[in-house]
Amino acid sequence: MKRFCLLAGSILATLSVAIGAFGAHAWKTYLLSTQRLETFETAARYQMYGALALLLLGIWQINSGNKFLKWASYLILAGSVIFPGALYLICITQQNIWGAVAPLGGLAFMAGFSCMAIAAYQKA
Repeated sequence: MKRFCLLAGSILATLSVAIGAFGAHAWKTYLLSTQRLETFETAARYQMYGALALLLLGIWQINSGNKFLKWASYLILAGSVIFPGALYLICITQQNIWGAVAPLGGLAFMAGFSCMAIAAYQKA
């Protein structure tokens, strides 16, 4: 699981930087004209938060086999794909219906971070 987290976190971080740069340069005029630049930046930022959390989880799991860390990994990955993915889709399609999907990603993030808290508490 630690390898999975390190790999997924590295890929998500790379994509976050690449997509963020694309939005800031190649797509900036479009995003400004559709008033979606802030939404796009939020998506890239939360994608990076998820990537960093996965990297942390990968490192943490080197010394711990806690089942809550495994659950946290799956949930953070889900949040890292669903939440920013929904925001990217809003920007690309201009369809606000994707906003109904974003909270599912937010819930996955919160559940994943909660699992991390439980694992930290159990370790103490």
